[in-house]
Amino acid sequence: MLGIVATLGAVYGLAATTAFSYTRAEIPDLRWTSRAAVESAIGIPTGTNLFRITVEPLEDRIAALPGVAEARVRVSLPDTLVVEIDEREAILAWAVGEARFLVDVDGVLFAQSEAAAAAAASLPVIDDSRAEAAAFGVGDRLDPVTLDAARRLGALVPDDIGSTASRLLVTVSDATGFVVGTSPESWLAVFGLYTPSARSPSIIPGQVRLLRSLLAGRESTVAQVILSDPENGTYIPKPTPVPPE
Repeated sequence: MLGIVATLGAVYGLAATTAFSYTRAEIPDLRWTSRAAVESAIGIPTGTNLFRITVEPLEDRIAALPGVAEARVRVSLPDTLVVEIDEREAILAWAVGEARFLVDVDGVLFAQSEAAAAAAASLPVIDDSRAEAAAFGVGDRLDPVTLDAARRLGALVPDDIGSTASRLLVTVSDATGFVVGTSPESWLAVFGLYTPSARSPSIIPGQVRLLRSLLAGRESTVAQVILSDPENGTYIPKPTPVPPE
């Protein structure tokens, strides 16, 4: 009993002493999140006794920052919190008007800055003109169906469809859904709107094969391709030039 009392007394003493007071956080250099944002998320006043701090809530608050995928915090005596952060990795650039967002594998729009614009230059770009996109901001999340379709179509390259184009461009709108075009401008392929059940993005590989077959041997004459599903599609030829009189 005396041992228990002594132990409790020691614990109380550590929790009450000023010798182990929080004075600083050790935070790594981050690409998408400022030190100030991490310190604000920690939210622990200087001078707080480290033995009174529970790290799990701190980790949750830091992980809630848009650019953070995972956070770990540990106490380092006598006065420091050590923060380890895994940042989100961009797989797509999402264009809404002049704005460019970086999107990770979870569909989180996690960065919009000059650095983000530079990173976006090497990523597939989805140009979104849907009405809902006008309200997008850092920290928002794409719905899973939109993200799935964007990843599948954004990964396409001209060789996948037997095209001679330099590159492919992907757009999405309320009127036509996902559309793939070319640069230089040549033809458009309407892939359409997708839903979780009635028209899943899982049909996209079949649509891509159908597009390849419709372009084969006639790409230069095609203006538009409509891809209803993996088996049904049609194309509209470019107008025949009228010879000069």
